Amino acid sequence: MAGGLLLGGAIAALFATALPLSDPSSGFIDPPPDKIVIKVATVNGSGCPAGTAAVAVSPDNTAFTVTYSNYLAQVGGNSDPTAFRKNCQLNLLVHVPQGFTYAIASADYRGFASLQQGASSTEKASYYFQGSPNTASLTHPFRGPYDDNWQATDTTDWAQLVWAPCGVQRNFNINTELRVSAGTSAPGSTSFMTMDSTDGDISTVYHLAWKECPGT
Repeated sequence: MAGGLLLGGAIAALFATALPLSDPSSGFIDPPPDKIVIKVATVNGSGCPAGTAAVAVSPDNTAFTVTYSNYLAQVGGNSDPTAFRKNCQLNLLVHVPQGFTYAIASADYRGFASLQQGASSTEKASYYFQGSPNTASLTHPFRGPYDDNWQATDTTDWAQLVWAPCGVQRNFNINTELRVSAGTSAPGSTSFMTMDSTDGDISTVYHLAWKECPGT
């Protein structure tokens, strides 16, 4: 899928509160007033078949959201042997106003999991800019018995934020993964984990931090 998504197309779930900024001497300032545009270069993975993932940007430039509709990993029963792991890699072109750069400060993931006694699952996300050796990865484990909505939040300390390089267009990559293990659960029982909500879609929100580039 492709196409620029402007601020006006954001949905109500995207109205995220601006992240706290440090004192002005550190270089952090309010989000820039100009528009940010995100264009999806590629979407690849078993968890996001063509047409099942979309990206939109919040009106205040502090967050963007990825919406999934067919992200399911499962094991046991009549499950396909390869269905225990699903992933989705988003390759995004992010245009920011001249003189600014950005970093991903936190990300909120939600979904539903049904794990039998003895089963387990994990949600993992990795973040990196194209051509950069710096990759941030975080994993959240879940254990059965579990039959409920789940939520996981990735956060990064200010000192550890990986900023987009100033003055250079670098694609931003987000690689997420759901993995389910049958473990010691009863033979024939099914366990699964989705990145979705009760209506079939999930809004994963990525919160942005901003600062001015040197010399601006």
